[in-house]
Amino acid sequence: MKIDQFKVMLELQALQGLNSQNTGSSSTLFQDFLSNMLSSETKLTDSIDNNTLGAASIPLGLASTGSLMPLSLTKLSSSSATTTSDFDEMIKAAAEKYNLPEKLISSVIKVESNFNPNATSYAGASGLMQLMPSTATSLGVQNVFNPLDNIMGGSKYLKQMLDKYNGNVELALAAYNAGPGNVDKYGGIPPFKETQNYVAKVTQHYTA
Repeated sequence: MKIDQFKVMLELQALQGLNSQNTGSSSTLFQDFLSNMLSSETKLTDSIDNNTLGAASIPLGLASTGSLMPLSLTKLSSSSATTTSDFDEMIKAAAEKYNLPEKLISSVIKVESNFNPNATSYAGASGLMQLMPSTATSLGVQNVFNPLDNIMGGSKYLKQMLDKYNGNVELALAAYNAGPGNVDKYGGIPPFKETQNYVAKVTQHYTA
């Protein structure tokens, strides 16, 4: 309530006291004024409830994200602070150690995780080169979310697949994605849409 309105109410209350002494009337200016004020405030509240309930009344973040998480945290959780250049030296080191083309390693990383070191698939593959837990263990990777460990482990596995298939990049990529057992079973790239798309995408990046 504004100060001016409060002053008016005090003045009316004083007049009401005089009026009661002179007339004995139970109906006062102050009561009428207060009644009108309450009525006006009630109408204003009803108007707000009925006409402005929308995005502004929804908790921060819910209107645009469907989540109760604050917008700032939502953005942070869905964005990556890394860039491809952050891993150049690691990729170079892995390429030299395992005698692999740097571009082949970076192409696998691009398709596997889009250079997100914290990426995790629904199947449980993790990190830049999306290593499965059992594969990571067999490769000696202690922390799949450590970029250097992951790149070294993934490159080692990629080299193993290349050696197994006599340098055939497409078969090595198919084995990286679907496992060498499936490549051997089908005598080539398995008839899995996911694997076929994977091989095509990595090859496209590698040969571009």
